[in-house]
Amino acid sequence: MPAKLLIEELVASADAGQAAFLQGFFKTGKGQYAEGDVFLGLKVPQTRGIIKAYKNMPLQEIKTLLYSEFHEVRLAGFLLLVEQFKKTKNAGERTKIYDFYLKHARQANNWDLVDLSCRDIVGGYLLDKEDRSVLCELAGSSDLWEQRISVVSTWMFIKHLEFEDTLKISEQLLTHKHDLIHKATGWMLREVGKKNREVLIGFLNRYSAEMPRTALRYAIEHFSREERQKYLNNK
Repeated sequence: MPAKLLIEELVASADAGQAAFLQGFFKTGKGQYAEGDVFLGLKVPQTRGIIKAYKNMPLQEIKTLLYSEFHEVRLAGFLLLVEQFKKTKNAGERTKIYDFYLKHARQANNWDLVDLSCRDIVGGYLLDKEDRSVLCELAGSSDLWEQRISVVSTWMFIKHLEFEDTLKISEQLLTHKHDLIHKATGWMLREVGKKNREVLIGFLNRYSAEMPRTALRYAIEHFSREERQKYLNNK
């Protein structure tokens, strides 16, 4: 039972003081976006170190990790999926991991779990695919985390100088109410601007007046003070 052994190892490394800090940082209080999430108090490098001995864990065992009450255990599961996806060049295995990830995507129920997994698995899988409509489906989901997956996954395309999906999903999420989506879309738009400033400027010239202020601030973070004021004053 490798999942059981891994959980025991993570729990044995728990740090109560760090856990208390993380539960505040990741908004686990009543009415907050991660209400009820429970932390052990491990830092990400610790978790990465512990999972090295479990890199070949079967998907059914990883599923046990993804449904744990502990945040770091779920993180371990998603990090194992990333490592297995990146390691294999077999198309069938990659599809199997991708499908498994999407089936259990709602277990990535905090922004770090999303950001550390979807770029490689969803973005990596779709990179050579013509049909990327699943991103629009995720953006239209009722689940906050699936919505965040939709836009953060486009980071992989941006890395390869493909911007269309980022712009399309950012437009689809333009009127979203949650700041975690504002931050994610602004972040991805900023990444577009780092690769092609004119593409970002074209999007901003069309949508900056409608964009949530947080998304706009993230998108223009690397602009000069004068340029930032121009767009912020357009609100």
